[in-house]
Amino acid sequence: MEIITQALQQLSAGDPVAFAIPVFVILIIIEAVIDAVGKYHWYIRKDAWASLSMGIGSVFINLAMKIFFFLVFTYLYQNFRLFNIPSQAWWSWVLILFADDFSFYWHHRSSHQIRILWAAHSNHHSSTCYNLTTALRQSWTEYIYKYIFWLWLPIIGFEPMQIFTMISCSLIYQFFLHTEAVGKLGFLEWFMNTPSHHRVHHATNVKYLDKNHAGIFIIWDRLFGTFIEEDEQDRPIFGLTKNVGTFNPIGIAFHEYIQIFKDMQQAPTWKGKLGYLLNPPGWRHDGKGSTTKELQG
Repeated sequence: MEIITQALQQLSAGDPVAFAIPVFVILIIIEAVIDAVGKYHWYIRKDAWASLSMGIGSVFINLAMKIFFFLVFTYLYQNFRLFNIPSQAWWSWVLILFADDFSFYWHHRSSHQIRILWAAHSNHHSSTCYNLTTALRQSWTEYIYKYIFWLWLPIIGFEPMQIFTMISCSLIYQFFLHTEAVGKLGFLEWFMNTPSHHRVHHATNVKYLDKNHAGIFIIWDRLFGTFIEEDEQDRPIFGLTKNVGTFNPIGIAFHEYIQIFKDMQQAPTWKGKLGYLLNPPGWRHDGKGSTTKELQG
């Protein structure tokens, strides 16, 4: 119990998200006022409240999982690290900035390509609006597996507290991407993730599906072939290819899990049932599915 208390104290004291929350609130209010005055229809009240409810619920689940994985990271760091990377050195923060972002890219991409992971991550995509409250529509179950993609960092030699601090910094950065109020940002579009790039990621337009998985840097998408630019002639349509049709946080959180269970019941073999867990969203055991790859030809 004492070790858990110590982990909680360290994580709470070193989490920059706690200091960013007032900024989040102020910017949401400003964006909502601009929307009301300009009548841009960025906000639907029930949708915004659903996003905020999902965000509040995720805080408690994320805290529990962070404590668990902080202890795991600490164990790996103390017993299996290959190098000593001092968090006091400025260059270690440059290294972990890119190492964290690389980890996020593969976590995020995997969450779109493996359906049981998509069942968790799809919560974040379920809003048909795209505004700063959408950034807070966080999954209640994604944190159960998310930090697995960062397990290699303490083994390399990064200190656990440094890892979780950088994860929080990335989360803060990504908050600002969820808006229609900001257009393209010139030369930054080449290497940074921007609101324009992330609007593409949240779009249901066929050509935009499973693109732009970046956290901070868009370089990973360009490097691994998942990048596409926002087309001003093809405005992103937000939400899911089949929207959940509810503002109930519980319905949002567990909708896709229920759908997976129903699909598994239809599969006549265990191989087919397993396919509904591990294959991409849209896959069907009878070959009549419509995965992103099939839709995009």
